[in-house]
Amino acid sequence: MRAFNYFVAFLGGAALGAACGLLFAPEKGSDLRDKIAEALRKRGIKLNKKEMESLVDEIAEELQNAASED
Repeated sequence: MRAFNYFVAFLGGAALGAACGLLFAPEKGSDLRDKIAEALRKRGIKLNKKEMESLVDEIAEELQNAASED
């Protein structure tokens, strides 16, 4: 069970690192939001445009807050 916890922590850290890398890449915010929205659609998350924009904005804000706390 301990190995599983390490594995989950590693995957979580990798996902957070990838997301922070995307957020701090030299790219326009609107382009990044479009990429995030497309990635969510590819994974089967079906939301209307307004809901999708809201979700993407929330994700981006949380990741920026997490990065600024470090």
